[in-house]
Amino acid sequence: MTKYDPLRVFLAGRSESEVPANFREIEAIVGGRLPPSAFKYRAWWSNNADNHVNARAWLAAGYETDRVDMNSQTLIFRRLVRGAAPPPVGGMLARVRGALRGTVRFAPGADPTAPTGEHWDAQDS
Repeated sequence: MTKYDPLRVFLAGRSESEVPANFREIEAIVGGRLPPSAFKYRAWWSNNADNHVNARAWLAAGYETDRVDMNSQTLIFRRLVRGAAPPPVGGMLARVRGALRGTVRFAPGADPTAPTGEHWDAQDS
């Protein structure tokens, strides 16, 4: 169980497409203070489940953050579209492979994120 499981349970029990909240309300739901970074950095509210246990909670409940206003300390939890692909989990390589799944094939061990060594100049024709 993580600190943010109560938030997951709270959101999972909601049926609205949008759930407005402020940072203090979220603290009340989780039963403790949010870290200082939640009040300082917009990135804390990103929907990146790779390294953010907090984001995993709202994503697991079927919501993502939207319209985060750091000045007023408010945000909207917006319900994810049913049937949409879940947010990618894993590093860059896993995300690229996930995005391209079913469209291309990679040789075993190939890294589509590796530099090709080619140099492209942007110029008008």
